[in-house]
Amino acid sequence: MRTKDYQVNSVTGSRKKKSEVKTSSVGETSAAKPQIISLFSGAGGMDLGFKDAGFKVAVAIDLAPAAIKSHKRNFPRTKSIVGDLEKLQPAGVLAHALAAIPSGSKVAVIGGPPCQGFSRANNNSQADDPRNTLPKLYLEIVRELQEHYVVEFIVLENVLGIRDKKHSETYAALVNGIRALGFDVTEKELCAIDYGVPQNRKRVILSGLRSGQGYSIVRPRKSKGLANVREAIGHLCEPAYFAHKLEVDDIPHHPNHWTMRPRSDRFSNPSNEDDGNGRSFKRLKWDLASPTVAYGHREIHVHPNGHRRLSVHEAMLLQGFPETFVLEGNLSEQVEQISNAVPPPLARSVANAVARALNKR
Repeated sequence: MRTKDYQVNSVTGSRKKKSEVKTSSVGETSAAKPQIISLFSGAGGMDLGFKDAGFKVAVAIDLAPAAIKSHKRNFPRTKSIVGDLEKLQPAGVLAHALAAIPSGSKVAVIGGPPCQGFSRANNNSQADDPRNTLPKLYLEIVRELQEHYVVEFIVLENVLGIRDKKHSETYAALVNGIRALGFDVTEKELCAIDYGVPQNRKRVILSGLRSGQGYSIVRPRKSKGLANVREAIGHLCEPAYFAHKLEVDDIPHHPNHWTMRPRSDRFSNPSNEDDGNGRSFKRLKWDLASPTVAYGHREIHVHPNGHRRLSVHEAMLLQGFPETFVLEGNLSEQVEQISNAVPPPLARSVANAVARALNKR
């Protein structure tokens, strides 16, 4: 399904051009800050946080074509590339970087390698899962970039499970690898709800700033924002239901305000409150924060009213995406992009903390 090129205000319903969307920065202007190279970018949740903090996202690479289509739409000035990093290898990433950023420039690398191999939700996760080699590839790419750029900092996001005992060797190698590349490392466990996102989503954030520069420690500041599901999505009308010939004009309020048609018998009895514990039928509560927005096949959380699952747009708002952000792709591709995203407000807090550290504050 194609979406129209507009952005929607949640309160007034008015439309804005992308050029009218405001961002904020801390300290330096974006021109003076390192340019961002985003690996495993997805649709750009982390990228949006850094952009809002005044950084320029110069290059973004992700395996999923739909995610990059979304990235191109929301970051029109970024060189957004569909690419498998395991096939590109460091030399391929460098080639794309050199096409967008002059050699010798200051750059930074951000991104979160796919976390399924470390996720605690994956009961079958093993230390030798092939996906667990991606953080190592991340560091190899950084090492290659250092041959041609001044890599001022890196930021890497992953699930808490990466620090579990069975993955301890991988995690230790990652932290030691960052230090070996010449960065001072800060390890943080952050929860999205502490940064204005109505979601109990905990993640590990590793940041590495170039050693020997006198930079401060990266200290993200907690911020107030939406606190529960009602504040995030209580104002929305009913979404459209998926259909093969569904057009964007048939979708109310926002191009992503659509969901699967409810077919389970459980949706026909929404008064039943004892249905919120199962993984595939987890019903949200209006006055509580959402559980982690990370959906598998047909695991999209159930709307608090109990009569359907969340729309993609509702999930986006629970992730802290602004109303101006629009996802491309089919329904399952959009759901995947939301599940893989870093909540932008959390990313913005990290980016602002990095900016303060670079300014030695």
